[in-house]
Amino acid sequence: MSAALSGFGLGLRPEHYQDFITQKQPLDWLEILSDNYLVAGGKPLFYLDQIRQDYPLVMHGVAMNIGSIDPLNFDYLIALKQLAKRIEPALISDHLCWTGVHNQYLHDLLPLPYVDETIHHVTNRILQIQDFLGRRLVIENLSSYIQSDTGMSEWEFISAVCQQADCDLLLDINNIFVSSHNHGFDPLDYLHGIPAQRIRQIHLAGHSQHENYLIDTHDQPVCDEVWQLYQQAIHHLGFIPTMIERDGNIPPLPELLAEVNHARNMIEVRYATC
Repeated sequence: MSAALSGFGLGLRPEHYQDFITQKQPLDWLEILSDNYLVAGGKPLFYLDQIRQDYPLVMHGVAMNIGSIDPLNFDYLIALKQLAKRIEPALISDHLCWTGVHNQYLHDLLPLPYVDETIHHVTNRILQIQDFLGRRLVIENLSSYIQSDTGMSEWEFISAVCQQADCDLLLDINNIFVSSHNHGFDPLDYLHGIPAQRIRQIHLAGHSQHENYLIDTHDQPVCDEVWQLYQQAIHHLGFIPTMIERDGNIPPLPELLAEVNHARNMIEVRYATC
């Protein structure tokens, strides 16, 4: 059985494979992009098999397509299950969204309408996924750029899905900040509205601005406003295993470790003053 997640982590990227093999780094765990390792062999698995000897792993995907009306892709789920058997991750996560329809993959994480029909639909699909994988799924909140007025907030929608599907939550603080800017809601309402007992992991990442919108590009350092929101989150929720996520403009590993250390210091200060 995999160990429970604790402490601070980082998203594992190929640019840093050699850093992790050459020297043990000051991290408690690493998160892999599951979709990059759903292969029979080759360089990614060669390095992953070595790195996992020193670090607990979590699996994070982008292609489960939970919100789509297409049938679940069991070929994909079989590959995920095989990878999980190989590396024994502490958790498996994906996004509460849809990524394609009618067998067309759109290469984007697209938001869902916050209505009861959608809650019922995604709940049934998550229950099927959990039954197949033999473990509780962890779902991540999105950043979004359009929003329909259904009378239900995103945090109410997520809370209902988590409760009805009995799944857990990966809370992306940057995504809350981005969406709150784009849609004009108070991010503290979000933090106070989600089911704290379901949160298994926190993501911290960077974003970019395009005209009046913030875009979740994951190619910048965590900004001051997101650090402040993280501080408010840990004050309200307590400590939750936290990682830095960077997908573009990948810097040398020490730059990312400095961000991890900043999160660690914030936790130390928070609990030193309790």
